[in-house]
Amino acid sequence: MTIISLMKQVPLPSEMRMGDDGLMDRTKAKSIINVDCQYALEAGLQIKNEYPEAKLIVCSMGPPSFTESLENALAMGYEEAYLLSDRRLGGSDTYATGLALSHLLKHLGFGKGQDEDFIIVAGRQTSDGDTAHVPSQVAEFMGIPQATFIETADFVDGKIEAKRIIEGGYQMIRLPLPCAMSFTPTGIDPRRATLSAAIRARKTEIKMLDIDDVNLSTEFIGIGIPGENGSPTIVSKVATIKSERAPAKICEGHNEIELVDSLLANIKEGKNTIEVKEKKAKKAKKVDDSIKRVDFRKGSSGILTWAEVVKGEISRPSLELLTPARDLANSLEEGTTVTTVLIGKDVGDLAKELIAHGADEVIVVDDERLEEYRILPFSEIFSQVIEERNPEIALFAATTAGRELAPRIGVKRGSGVTADCTQLLIGEHKHRNKETKEQVVYAPILESRRPTYGESKLATIIGFVCPQISTARAGTFEVPQKDENREGKITPFTPKLEEKEFASEIIETVIGEGGMQGLFDADIIVAGGRGTANDGMKLVKDLAAALKDQGVNAEWAATRVMVDEGVSEYARQIGQTGKTVRPKVYIAVGVSGAVQHIAGMKESDTIVAINNNAKETIFSNADFAIVGDYSDILPELIDRVKTGFTFGLEVK
Repeated sequence: MTIISLMKQVPLPSEMRMGDDGLMDRTKAKSIINVDCQYALEAGLQIKNEYPEAKLIVCSMGPPSFTESLENALAMGYEEAYLLSDRRLGGSDTYATGLALSHLLKHLGFGKGQDEDFIIVAGRQTSDGDTAHVPSQVAEFMGIPQATFIETADFVDGKIEAKRIIEGGYQMIRLPLPCAMSFTPTGIDPRRATLSAAIRARKTEIKMLDIDDVNLSTEFIGIGIPGENGSPTIVSKVATIKSERAPAKICEGHNEIELVDSLLANIKEGKNTIEVKEKKAKKAKKVDDSIKRVDFRKGSSGILTWAEVVKGEISRPSLELLTPARDLANSLEEGTTVTTVLIGKDVGDLAKELIAHGADEVIVVDDERLEEYRILPFSEIFSQVIEERNPEIALFAATTAGRELAPRIGVKRGSGVTADCTQLLIGEHKHRNKETKEQVVYAPILESRRPTYGESKLATIIGFVCPQISTARAGTFEVPQKDENREGKITPFTPKLEEKEFASEIIETVIGEGGMQGLFDADIIVAGGRGTANDGMKLVKDLAAALKDQGVNAEWAATRVMVDEGVSEYARQIGQTGKTVRPKVYIAVGVSGAVQHIAGMKESDTIVAINNNAKETIFSNADFAIVGDYSDILPELIDRVKTGFTFGLEVK
């Protein structure tokens, strides 16, 4: 058996910069092994402990400087290292990256048949992209089962048994070989290399290859345009995101009592405001009739969405999708419809709810084998629906399931995928041919906008292959108003599924209270960051509980680091890779204010920050700020809440 670790070297988050072209500028940044990839490397070593005869190899794609990280992997215990390095890969999207890596693996002799014994391990996502697409894309290109968001994995009786994190809980799943898995940073901490191992690693040859070596053409790599070679998606433009929140009111006092008194007075007085200059109406752009306009859709029409079913109900993020879906349909040709795919066991009654929320048609796949989400049959069903219906756009919620399903479907259909979008619009793209200088406008085209480098830049991604696929960040869009009288079409669909689509087994699914729905609906959220690790976020939870006792709809949440360290479950993570929330009051306790976290909470009406370091970024994104130790401040705040203080909210 061979254990293959896919690893990426990334710039230090504090040194990442975004270039004007929307791509990451790494030239002056120090680099490390991507954090999630470090846990995948360790997971591979743990599997080898259970299967000592296994061979360990590590593969990467990037510039020659990536050899430094490959050396570190060798020092950890990996035996061989391969680097796919070629300037022609520059600007490739995740589709092209997955394609290139799969070509590298096939060149090394893997992926010839289902009877092979190999395991691919990778990080859940990379800090410079945060898409979580590549593991799914590699798995589909290799034609093997997969599992993402894995915490731990064991080799048992010739198969892999893994714990997969899902919203509100976890799943235990069983995978046959060969398979691919992506790991979260909540498993076993990566080991440190010994000095002797590091010396041995330096003497081990790192084999470098280019795209010619692995028989990869330039058709789907690099920056692409219709009619030319390149990736299915490109960055069309990048805009700077400017904060419109006024400076925070800093609470004053010599002790926790005075500081909390100051907070109460400040909240009663109201937050600072900034003068908003009235924007001048933009003049409508004149259409240049001399420029050739091209409809690249080739007959594709309509919007397709997925209704994820959790515990017998349609998930809120799936209902949210119907808002941008309807807006997009209204921006396209008259008669453009929204069709939602509903998959599960005895789910037919849920179709009417989807129609009431805005779907024109619901395609129902009812199969007792599909009671729970499973990546292989679900992706195959979507591929067959797309083949039959030929939609121009397909939308998925960026849940744990949606983030692995969309890219796998994309590979099946030859489409790129844009992750974690906060805006979805219909626009156009102007392109000038470098050789002929001829200008062409591609329209109508889906403009998928996603925050990059935290929330400092908003990148617009476009794709030239239908369906144009995007995932939408949960909590970004409102659920459409329900209209019980709305009429629509319900269509049963019977897919052709082979036994291989059910190769992976769900052993057990455990879903608790989880806080998922509560976070979307809460009026007050108390969030704990690294600074609250000392008591395991007990005071954070106590403050939320005290607010609930006063009749406030309150919940507690956490930053990514608290999830990665196992203090909180993933369902409660707020941020770019977690949930986006908009409570009336957001109380950030011990939160540093990393851009990734700000992405998920910046739309809160009022933000209160409590931190003992006055220089933390969170204070630049807050309305009220207390500089002090949370272990002193929160007990005093809890006492005030017990006597009726509710952060300015009226309790019915």
